[in-house]
Amino acid sequence: MSDNPFHTHLPRNPKEFVTFMLVIAVISVNVIPVVIGGLTAGFTLAMWTDLLEVMPALLVAVMAVVLLTMKPAELLTARLVRPGDSFRAHMILNALCSVLLISLVMTVVGTWIGTRQVSTEPLKQFAHLWPRNCTIAFLVEVLLAQPVARQVMRLHHQRVDARAALAVA
Repeated sequence: MSDNPFHTHLPRNPKEFVTFMLVIAVISVNVIPVVIGGLTAGFTLAMWTDLLEVMPALLVAVMAVVLLTMKPAELLTARLVRPGDSFRAHMILNALCSVLLISLVMTVVGTWIGTRQVSTEPLKQFAHLWPRNCTIAFLVEVLLAQPVARQVMRLHHQRVDARAALAVA
């Protein structure tokens, strides 16, 4: 058992990490591109159904980019937080650092997947696209995806810890 009162909110092992990451990725891939696509092309049924076709590829890309940027985001977060900072401060700064790095890549790769073509267009439009995409992604992460994933972990750990307590008793 950890001294951290929030040990139930985060993954404790690799299997839980995969679950945690999948919850965040599935929520993110189902919300962020819809908002970005809607702001770009209009919120239409055609835009949404077109997006549904590329969501599996977006999910794979997001998970790969998350894994590639995880360590740099952790290092950046560690430079910004201080001992004694609240759990919420750690989570918000970690989300900010993660989203910052992920959105840099996904602004280009996500556009390629969404448009089904590799072009220089997202690079040319990067200064215009990235701030909006990063802001949308950060808000979705901090207000929806990560809180839901932490709640899933908390509920899972309550069950696991209760079973362990019964086994000891």
